[in-house]
Amino acid sequence: MAEGTVLVLGGRSEIGLEVAQRLAPGRTVVLAARRSADLAAESARLTAAGAAAVHPVEFDADDVASHQALLEKIAAEHGAIGVAVLAFGVLGDQARAEQDPAHAVAVVHTDFVAQVSVLTVLANLMRAQGSGQLVVFSSIAGARVRRANYVYGSAKAGLDGFASGLADALHGTGVRLLLVRPGFVIGRMTEGMTPAPFSSTPDRVADAVVRALDRGRARVWVPWALRPVIAVMKQLPQVVWRRMPR
Repeated sequence: MAEGTVLVLGGRSEIGLEVAQRLAPGRTVVLAARRSADLAAESARLTAAGAAAVHPVEFDADDVASHQALLEKIAAEHGAIGVAVLAFGVLGDQARAEQDPAHAVAVVHTDFVAQVSVLTVLANLMRAQGSGQLVVFSSIAGARVRRANYVYGSAKAGLDGFASGLADALHGTGVRLLLVRPGFVIGRMTEGMTPAPFSSTPDRVADAVVRALDRGRARVWVPWALRPVIAVMKQLPQVVWRRMPR
């Protein structure tokens, strides 16, 4: 596990907070989110988990022009970033996105473009310090994009490809990227939706992430059973695939 500050981009994320709680003991944690003044409960939770210090900072994922200065400031004020968890994102409304181009673009901007921006800045900062770990959340939705959620799925597919290429580019630099591919996660983002097969929970995803970080893994499916399932899914004829539910 890389030493240094733990940075959670998306400081209210259930998965992000679960990961931070497991990494918190003895470490400085930075929670970056909109309305950062309202992160008292999240900060208290991490302090109770043993964090040496918790610092909420204002972060707007969609304001890509602000990313460079913000991340450089975090590193300057709170020390080298050891683990950066990119836990922000939106599910969006598929039906609306099919009719409203602005909404479709907004989903892709948050879930892909903003992630690319943050990852590029963080990769450069960590290269310069010669160490660090990046945690990126892809999704089963991006493994083979379905008609039922193709806007969100296409963003995740793009992120998966970018992160895979970045991981290769970072090889030998001392910086590692962990690409996490969870299935359906039962939580706030999916509230009201019927859980899909092989569903998981934020705490189970966090357990898998921390184990993978400790072992220096490059990729992890959550749960592992999804890996062979996806191999089968990719072989289904398109006429069958287009009828697949969420």
